[in-house]
Amino acid sequence: MPLPKVGKSKNNKLMHYSVGALIKRDDKYLLIDRVKTPFGFAGIAGHIDEGENKEIALSREVKEEGGLTIKKYNLLLEEELDWDTCSKGVEAHYWYLYECEVEGDIIQNKTETKSIGWYTLEEIKKLKLQNVWEYWFKKLKII
Repeated sequence: MPLPKVGKSKNNKLMHYSVGALIKRDDKYLLIDRVKTPFGFAGIAGHIDEGENKEIALSREVKEEGGLTIKKYNLLLEEELDWDTCSKGVEAHYWYLYECEVEGDIIQNKTETKSIGWYTLEEIKKLKLQNVWEYWFKKLKII
């Protein structure tokens, strides 16, 4: 079902709809170091475009930011976060977080990422994670 690009949160804040991809392979997680705010290491993620289906947005973001194709996906959680700001100045996001199985070779998008790579849990614990990804890794008891 297509979604609007912008809505209002429960606290009446301007809100974007977004998707995130939790990608794991051989006990390592795929993370990017973001070029734009909010800074920090994060999974591949992005805003859902006006009228776009959330699964289409997920596939688009994974291809744009990592050069990968999704083979399978599973919705892990959906949640409104009224403390999650973005580079567009919006203070709330409604998130759809998916666990994804991907194929292909990583292709770094340098306009989106400083780096992209696979990280173990021990390595992740030492990284400066972007706020929402730190929240999810803890909520899902990954770290």
